[in-house]
Amino acid sequence: MFRSPFCVVVLELQNNGSDKQGQSVSLKRPSNSTPPPTQLNKIKYSGGPQIVKKERRQSSSRFNLAKNRELQKLPALKDAPLVDREELFVQKLRQCCVLFDFVTDPLSDLKYKEVKRAGLNEMVEYITHNRDVVTESIYPEGVMMFSINLFRTLPPSSNPTGAEFDPEEDEPTLEAAWPHLQLVYEFFLRFLESPDFQPNIAKKYIDQKFVLSLLELFDSEDPRERDFLKTILHRIYGKFLGLRAYIRRQINNIFFRFIYETEHHNGIAELLEILGSIINGFALPLKEEHKMFLIRVLLPLHKVKSLSVYHPQLAYCVVQFLEKDSSLTEPVIMGLLKFWPKTHSPKEVMFLNELEEILDVIEPSEFVKVMEPLFRQLAKCVSSPHFQVAERALYYWNNEYIMSLISDNAVKILPIMFPALYKNSKSHWNKTIHGLIYNALKLFMEMNQKLFDDCTQQYKAEKQKEKYKLKEREEVWHKIEELAKHNPQVIPAERRQRDHNPTACFKEHSHHAVPGRLLRKFVLRLISMYIFAHDWTCL
Repeated sequence: MFRSPFCVVVLELQNNGSDKQGQSVSLKRPSNSTPPPTQLNKIKYSGGPQIVKKERRQSSSRFNLAKNRELQKLPALKDAPLVDREELFVQKLRQCCVLFDFVTDPLSDLKYKEVKRAGLNEMVEYITHNRDVVTESIYPEGVMMFSINLFRTLPPSSNPTGAEFDPEEDEPTLEAAWPHLQLVYEFFLRFLESPDFQPNIAKKYIDQKFVLSLLELFDSEDPRERDFLKTILHRIYGKFLGLRAYIRRQINNIFFRFIYETEHHNGIAELLEILGSIINGFALPLKEEHKMFLIRVLLPLHKVKSLSVYHPQLAYCVVQFLEKDSSLTEPVIMGLLKFWPKTHSPKEVMFLNELEEILDVIEPSEFVKVMEPLFRQLAKCVSSPHFQVAERALYYWNNEYIMSLISDNAVKILPIMFPALYKNSKSHWNKTIHGLIYNALKLFMEMNQKLFDDCTQQYKAEKQKEKYKLKEREEVWHKIEELAKHNPQVIPAERRQRDHNPTACFKEHSHHAVPGRLLRKFVLRLISMYIFAHDWTCL
């Protein structure tokens, strides 16, 4: 991702915009959208007498520290005369533009770090509990202070290969300067939420360049920072109508790079959470660009190996689209089936979870269009040797709405599901699966007794047919073997004792000279016998 040099971090404060004031959009948070708890310390036993304590990983990208870092403590805002408070507020904002070192020498400038921290904390309280304090002169200074403190080149990833992040095992790299950054984020959030905030004035300073720099910070490894960024970007999206299309377009670009290039980005879950609330506010009928976003961006996000990190937010976005427009159900379900995992069972369970959420909101008319390929996939899941996959698929039979859809279309669905259910009711290794399968079969039998009996008879007939074909196949191979034994020009008599694999036998004696005519005759005879045995009409 492109990182702006520090020298251009300070915004061009005189840029003019043409945006209109928008209304705030409520942020709907999925149930599993909060960042994973940060595990600060881990202790590992190395096998010897020494106990090694793993220090908390910290990082920072501060390369341009202020030369003059000796800050003077300014008077408190609440003690200053009313006429002087605006000027004092500006002075404190400028004072907080000074950057300090928290990594190479964390004990340096402790006195002045505390001055800055106290100043930031005071301004947060001041802007929260007072009215008419966000005047026109505060806008450029507030945005400037935020930009200098926050917009930076992020440190290199501690996991550049893009392996899946495990919140229970892996700990994130925390930002060392967080004592100051947290207060800067708090101030800017209160600044945006202030009743005095006027987007018509702020749009000169909060422009596309500002938004792009803000989006780049979503790749931060610190979950605390991403949580603040998520809320701030959502507030900007709600208040600046002219920036909405640009924000959506830049988020799309982040997703495209993540899917097709890097497969590594730390802020996908937070960006999807923002999009979930944005999608919830889309007007009907949906625009074509929004439908394309679903098909070309959200569905391909299912194929990335780190899906588990952001899947709850992704599933929420998909379901929001289907609640808005049920005609999108068929392309969505067919897209999921296209990206269905083949060898990753935990990912398959996630797909089954999402599919049930989709079926909970599906229209019966749309269900009919996708039920056959859908239940063919469910039949494969029921037959999975991984018991969690089979168990999750069989839990569909505990869903009343899904059962009503199945009941209305049992004539099509039961013949698809019956062979997998009947076979695994006896052959699956897990006893829990046996009980769930018996429950599913019982429900099918109660739906349509005659259809159930027909499927049972058909299944038994198919099994008998398979046994007959297997017996025929064995007889054919036996005839081929006997034919090979009695062909002295192909195999010498003294080497007729061999195993029962005629192909291996043929390879074993392939070094003997065989006349071309006899060899062709032997191969054609073999093929004709095999075709006859299987009643094939063509090769």
